[in-house]
Amino acid sequence: MSEVSEVVEIESQQSKVEGWRLHVLIEAGYPLHLAERLAASDADLHLCVELVGNGCEHETAAEILL
Repeated sequence: MSEVSEVVEIESQQSKVEGWRLHVLIEAGYPLHLAERLAASDADLHLCVELVGNGCEHETAAEILL
């Protein structure tokens, strides 16, 4: 596999993960603009969902996590 192919494969996998994270965040009620920022970040996805599940406002949770 060439170096370019490896880079494309890694980017493809990262895109799939980010898409899945975005789906989970939207399902948890995050507005799209916050979900996109969180999905692309290193924020702990489980903590994102847990915070709002425990009553934290989505905006506040995003401030904490970002």
